[in-house]
Amino acid sequence: MSYSYDPGARAHVSGVERISSDGAPSPLGAYTHAVRAAGLVICSGQGARDPATGREAGLELDAGGNVVRYDIRVQTEAALANIRRVLEAAGTSWERLVELNVYLCDMGDFDAMNDVYSRAFPAGGPARTTIGVASLPGKNFVEIRAVALA
Repeated sequence: MSYSYDPGARAHVSGVERISSDGAPSPLGAYTHAVRAAGLVICSGQGARDPATGREAGLELDAGGNVVRYDIRVQTEAALANIRRVLEAAGTSWERLVELNVYLCDMGDFDAMNDVYSRAFPAGGPARTTIGVASLPGKNFVEIRAVALA
């Protein structure tokens, strides 16, 4: 049996709709930007990659392309912007978010990330969990996963 993956597909399979956004960075693996099922939109994690350039925002690189410095505030803003793009492609909105999971490579970045997050959700926003992880794909130092009402 063989399997194929089409990231541009919007297929309905047993009550599950896979959603791809032209406005968000293309997935780095065999997954879709979001899935709509059971009245929810579940977004795959989004990092700070710019959809137009394919490069992560908020980085200073050396001549070899290695990260010298990163700005977690800029990376958080970019990840939230990518989540917003996926939500819009799924036909839902920022106001319908019910949960966000934030993954940080360095929990020392929590306060700066939380400052950006607080400005994005001045009324408190959705439920949230923040988790420290060893690494993330690409040159991301933050990744955000979302669940919203469809």
